[in-house]
Amino acid sequence: MSVLAEFEALYGVEPEGIWAAPGRVNLIGEYTDFNDGFVMPLALPHTAVAAVARRTDGVLRVHSADVEGGVVQLDVDALEPLASTDWAAYPAGVVWALREAGHPVTGADIHLASTVPTGAGLSSSAALEVVTALALNDLFGLGLSRPGLAVLAQRAENAFVGVPCGVMDQMASACAAEGHALFLDTRDLSYRQVPFDLAARGLRLLVVDTRVKHALGDGAYAERRAGCEAGARALGVRALREVPHAHLPDALGRLSDESIRRYVRHVVSDNHRVERTIALLDAGDPRSVGPVLTEGHASLRDDLRVSCRELDLAVEAANAAGALGARMTGGGFGGSAIVLVEERAADAVATAVGKAFAEAGFTTPRIFPAVPSEGARRLRNGHEMHGKSP
Repeated sequence: MSVLAEFEALYGVEPEGIWAAPGRVNLIGEYTDFNDGFVMPLALPHTAVAAVARRTDGVLRVHSADVEGGVVQLDVDALEPLASTDWAAYPAGVVWALREAGHPVTGADIHLASTVPTGAGLSSSAALEVVTALALNDLFGLGLSRPGLAVLAQRAENAFVGVPCGVMDQMASACAAEGHALFLDTRDLSYRQVPFDLAARGLRLLVVDTRVKHALGDGAYAERRAGCEAGARALGVRALREVPHAHLPDALGRLSDESIRRYVRHVVSDNHRVERTIALLDAGDPRSVGPVLTEGHASLRDDLRVSCRELDLAVEAANAAGALGARMTGGGFGGSAIVLVEERAADAVATAVGKAFAEAGFTTPRIFPAVPSEGARRLRNGHEMHGKSP
């Protein structure tokens, strides 16, 4: 059944529109976004889709095709942060954040369906937030920009759900362009669309979903963030973004706490890796990005210590099979790795990774190409939808 038909079956009326927002993979720049740093994500073809209609009675009804259970009904005036961490908190948090910012959202009926793998480090939650924010922005005529929507969606996840994420995931979902990676400065939210047509160069970027579920709300992510903030205070800077890579040895020498020193080294060096990657892509040399990815994985594994055995094995097996480079992507502790590979070798590398997982007794990974795709968009208006899908 289509999202349109499911909405009509649930709520007895047609939706006013259907919207989509993608998940993402991050090419390079991990744990840098909450340090005012640089990141370089790209949108996936996998999306969260929302059929939505306005209400004027203060009632919010949400339903997911992907979660068992019926419609969740909430009072928009009674939405409270941290009251729940289940899936409905993400769209509800967006409504709360919009109303907290003074936007007149008077209720909605929402039906969601997503193809973004959950727990894979591919921003399934940001996709839910951004698609809800875009739909409500359009329906209520709020006039918010794409970065403005991303910031509100981030606030929903930070303050309402309780996950202290940076803004990268929401910006990637809201602002990415097909065939490009998004070079984002998270301090001022300025960004540049960088051409990233790997197929034209005979290359492919693979995602290896280890199927090890990660949960950023379990405290490990928050501990790294707090450690980075402590490092910035100790170095007398507003954020680690302000520590030049050339001055990193001096900065590390001024830090006495071993874990904070590791976190600072990772963030400053990963910001530099983003800059190196941009330079290589601008020079038309995407193959040389491979070793930068592998270097980034070593930093995430050894300095930030957010990898796991499955992620390490994915990187090791891919590189041993001839990949140009690989690294974990996302928050870590499970989730996914990315692999840059010659297109002609992609199947062999994927087979080698699957074989390594089988020999280690791990769950078979899900491996698929990361095709740089379009960001959030409206799929259909209400008057266009009768008898059509999605």
